[in-house]
Amino acid sequence: MRTARTIAGVRELLDASRGATTTVGLVATMGALHEGHLSLIEAARADCDIVVLSLFVNPTQFAPDEDLSSYPRDEERDAKLAEDWGVEVLFAPTVEEMYPPGFATSVVVGGDLSARLEGAHRGVQHFAAVATVVTKLLNIVAPDVAYFGQKDAQQALVVKRLVSDLAIPTRIVVCPTVREADGLARSSRNAYLTPAERARAVALSRTLERTAAMIANGERDGVAAAAAARSELAERGVDPEYFDIVDPERLTPVSEIDAPVLVAVAARVGRARLIDNVIATPGSAGAS
Repeated sequence: MRTARTIAGVRELLDASRGATTTVGLVATMGALHEGHLSLIEAARADCDIVVLSLFVNPTQFAPDEDLSSYPRDEERDAKLAEDWGVEVLFAPTVEEMYPPGFATSVVVGGDLSARLEGAHRGVQHFAAVATVVTKLLNIVAPDVAYFGQKDAQQALVVKRLVSDLAIPTRIVVCPTVREADGLARSSRNAYLTPAERARAVALSRTLERTAAMIANGERDGVAAAAAARSELAERGVDPEYFDIVDPERLTPVSEIDAPVLVAVAARVGRARLIDNVIATPGSAGAS
């Protein structure tokens, strides 16, 4: 595996390797790699000749009261895992490389995709920061395909929209959420959880599963299903920031469920702010 820390450096590495029939896949991460990242890398390895993993904790997407300073960082560990997992190029830029003096451009995906769910609780500037750094990574690496996880469903929708709107020639692939044996979604922030908090955190995925089962078994009232889920979480000692049932492409609220819906939750458990979601289909046997 080769490592680049500058934009010119990673382009030089890729230009030397890229041929007329060579495909490049990008997995964009903030490090603290886990099996969820591995699933994205494996998908990229199956599709592409060269896999690039970016390792960059993007400071602009953290609000002042969020966990930028404590976000888990261990580049040596991450680089070793990336190499073991078959990554050919590791792009690990500094903040100064990505945001040099005078940087003044922002990419904004407007409307509900940025304003709802995470946008409503973290602020729309969060997705402006995400859209800006992803656009820059796509321009730097110029991948044929980029891979994102379903756990960050709203982020994936924002990225799909910016790629479409800006005619960026990269195909976006969204891979299934990877979970622990008890259902908890894999997340870098799970490292914050104490054993007692870890036991409470599994309530998120279990409540999502039960809500999806309700919908599969005939529940059509989205407002009632979400209210029941919030009550269940409260009984389990988890106070959600949101638990919403929305259109899976537009993120608008769904009151009458007559097609697949995105069931999404965010909650703080101890120091960790966790998000998760499932796609629920009316009349089906369960969720995906």
